[in-house]
Amino acid sequence: MYKTLAEQNDLAKRIEELTIRLTNVISVTETAGEIDVSQEVFDIFMEMDYYKEHPEDVYIQDIPTDRLGRKNVIAILRGKKNNSKKAISLLGHTDTVGISDYGTLVDFCNKPYELTEKMSEIIHTLPTHVQEDMKSEKEDFLFGRGIFDMKSGDAIIIALMEAISKDLENFEGNIIYTAVCDEESNSAGMFAAVPELNRIRNDNDWDILGMIDTDYMTNEYHGDEDKYVYVGAVGKLMPSFFVVGQETHVGESFNGFDPNQMVAELTKKINMNTEYCDIAEGQVTLPPLTLKQRDLKPEYSVQSAKTSTLFFNYATHKSTPDEVLEKMVAAAKECMQTTIDDLNKQYKNFCEMSKIEHKVLPWKEHVITYDELYAKVKEEMGIKLDVIISEFEEEKLKDEKMDERDYSLALVEKVHSLWSDRDPVIVVYFTPPYYPHIFVDGKTEKEQKVLKAVKDAVSETESDYNLVYKNFFPYIADISFAAAPQGEDTINALKHNMPGFGTKYIMPLDDMAELNLPVLDIGPFGKDAHKYTERLETNYSFNITPELVYRTMVNLLSGN
Repeated sequence: MYKTLAEQNDLAKRIEELTIRLTNVISVTETAGEIDVSQEVFDIFMEMDYYKEHPEDVYIQDIPTDRLGRKNVIAILRGKKNNSKKAISLLGHTDTVGISDYGTLVDFCNKPYELTEKMSEIIHTLPTHVQEDMKSEKEDFLFGRGIFDMKSGDAIIIALMEAISKDLENFEGNIIYTAVCDEESNSAGMFAAVPELNRIRNDNDWDILGMIDTDYMTNEYHGDEDKYVYVGAVGKLMPSFFVVGQETHVGESFNGFDPNQMVAELTKKINMNTEYCDIAEGQVTLPPLTLKQRDLKPEYSVQSAKTSTLFFNYATHKSTPDEVLEKMVAAAKECMQTTIDDLNKQYKNFCEMSKIEHKVLPWKEHVITYDELYAKVKEEMGIKLDVIISEFEEEKLKDEKMDERDYSLALVEKVHSLWSDRDPVIVVYFTPPYYPHIFVDGKTEKEQKVLKAVKDAVSETESDYNLVYKNFFPYIADISFAAAPQGEDTINALKHNMPGFGTKYIMPLDDMAELNLPVLDIGPFGKDAHKYTERLETNYSFNITPELVYRTMVNLLSGN
């Protein structure tokens, strides 16, 4: 391989070539384009001499349960030095978000050179920060859907493996690269990849030392000049609330209990509230943010809604599902009581203004978890409840297009509809998906080796950039599934309070626990992922990122 940046010229050119080639394939998540890009990745490997001689070491992994027929690509590279049993897992995703945001430029969204030229023609219409980047003398950007998130990251891995394959006699250890589909949606590719990685490890008697993702890296704040290497991954839960009120005619509004008012109070309490930021090793997650909020009334009428729902994106560094659930139950209790108190206050004012007799409204604070709701209904119905729910799930599963989140909510509604208690209540539960956080703190020997390998790689890499090592890759990514959360309470809180877990939403928890890898993200640099101004900075991405990835791999595999 190479020792200095000056020796990377050919590698940088190859990375750029592969980046363009992969970006040319439109591979929007949950479309047939995902199949096309997997085939393209496979074809690239089959053009290499090593895989012509060893075709068994690259293959397309079918995902039998995927309704779209999407696939992963897995490529293995076997170093010959010292006949090592050590291995490293490399990860990249090949899908992208949609392309409708490009408007009149949509025909160029997968053609980086042409799109970059088009952007220069309309530069005066672009946001100020984009214009500044395009005029910069220090940075050079290429635009394109997925070029940043994360076709360039895949290209870095492929180009490195191609270079290594030409001198395997001097490479110690083994590489397993997995190019997964569906990362931007429901992680079907990663869920299929985890047990396959376990199989590869067991069949070869390898010790996989860690997983390196090359997903994107960007500024952490405006004006940030640092470039980051991350160890560990942020987690994600989606605490959700099924809010049951009491419907009424709008002409008798104080006779009802509006669930939308409770939902509004929950949003006010939880949304963007830094009280719920999760802190570990001095690093802070973003606060929760609403992802959906609506009432469940199917038609327009002058009757108030009976039920409403909302759920939040909740990032974690150390909090477990049971701990987050406890916090959300407490918040719901506070919000419901606040709503009741406010209604009583307004009703008292109304009675005084109308000169009518005032009586305290009948509403009582009542908050339960989904697990508690299920237990209460089971106590009333016995085994009949399980039969009803099983039949209900069987019917819902026939609709392959039904969203996992809608499926989860439908189960909560169904169980609540079977309960004899018709009073207002808030049911707290989790909506899929769930991403476990991975905290690499050096408590195990494997974690210590990963921490040393990446820190050494950062210190060894010469560049004009300020390279910073940090915990927790801050963006939701499939590396979260390289290990499973620990503890029976944690697992039970998740399984028992996520309706549809194990039926519609199938997470390979046992396989994740078996894989149990420390994770890193060493990615290319760019800006505006998921926007029409998505762009890749080419100097750092094609020169520095591959060196950091390579040095980290070598440090781990050689044991230095």
